[in-house]
Amino acid sequence: MSKESGTSFWKDVQRHLLSGVSYMIPLVVAGGIVYAISLLGAAATDKGMVPNGPVMTYLSVLGKAGLSMMIPVFAAYIAYSVAGRVGLAPAFILGFISNNSVAMFGGTEVKSGFLGALIMGLIVGYIAKWIKSWRVGKTIKTIMPILVIPTFTTLIAGLIYYFIIGIPAAWLMDGITYVMGNLNGASKYALAVGIGIFGELDYGGPVTKAVSMFTLSLISEGNYFPNGLFRIIVSVPPIGIFFATMFAKSKWTDEERDTAKSIAIIGCLGITEGAIPFAVKDLKHVVPASIIGCIAGDLIGAFGNVGCPVPHGGLIVLPVVQNPGWYVLGILVGSLVTGAILATSKKPLAERDAKKSKGPANLNPLAQE
Repeated sequence: MSKESGTSFWKDVQRHLLSGVSYMIPLVVAGGIVYAISLLGAAATDKGMVPNGPVMTYLSVLGKAGLSMMIPVFAAYIAYSVAGRVGLAPAFILGFISNNSVAMFGGTEVKSGFLGALIMGLIVGYIAKWIKSWRVGKTIKTIMPILVIPTFTTLIAGLIYYFIIGIPAAWLMDGITYVMGNLNGASKYALAVGIGIFGELDYGGPVTKAVSMFTLSLISEGNYFPNGLFRIIVSVPPIGIFFATMFAKSKWTDEERDTAKSIAIIGCLGITEGAIPFAVKDLKHVVPASIIGCIAGDLIGAFGNVGCPVPHGGLIVLPVVQNPGWYVLGILVGSLVTGAILATSKKPLAERDAKKSKGPANLNPLAQE
């Protein structure tokens, strides 16, 4: 592959990813805000936040539906950008699989989250595009888009997910759980750094799930400290991104700044997923800034010996948090650190626009409709 063709390929990949992001953002915002509303007046229990009354319970289901759909939609419209309509159905299926726990060899349940959906959206798209290019007879051609392409694409991509993504992800989760166990026996600051690094590394993927399972397993033993650290960093990425848009307004579009306000609100209520669209657009800046902010927030929490007895995070659980002042300070400091680093490292809009002008004229498919 020549340098020019390689550059063109990666520009195409970027365009496909931004297509998925543009269709995902409304689900993140709508689902997140509705779910946040449902938590107003909710009771903190050992099973999480329980909405107050049947109406709030329904709103909780409604909001969670939006949030659960955003990953399948993300994968589907990546594939749509690659292969057209024939990529939608199989990518919806693989996106759904990525966003739900699937048992692998050895019994480990894997949820690959947005990273899995990102990879599978591209894989599905290119498989569907390849099958679409087959030369077949007129009779077979009529059933290609409704039978052959979606069936074969789903089967091939599904097996790729299981053997190439799922099993290694299971090994990764087991490894993270082992590391967390060792850190828990070392010092509280070592544990804080470990949870800060891994806790929101993939925003709900296998690494995050491994850390969550580890902290929740200790709640039953009466040890609320690790879960307290984990619940601090649930809020750090989305709030930190909001601070970044405030610190360096000229580096963000109006749409990005408006979206950041929405994800900050849901971030305060313990919903991290709002950070995903920003991470997809700019992994090399958003993820490192989030990790450093999470470490800073957890070190504050470790110093203050925070603890959380419920499987939820953000400011909504303050009434049941141990040492709530340090808990809030951890969220605030972690978010400010993330915001400052991201605002500093982010490229100016003019430079980003100049780079885009060398590639596709418009990377937002919604603007073309």
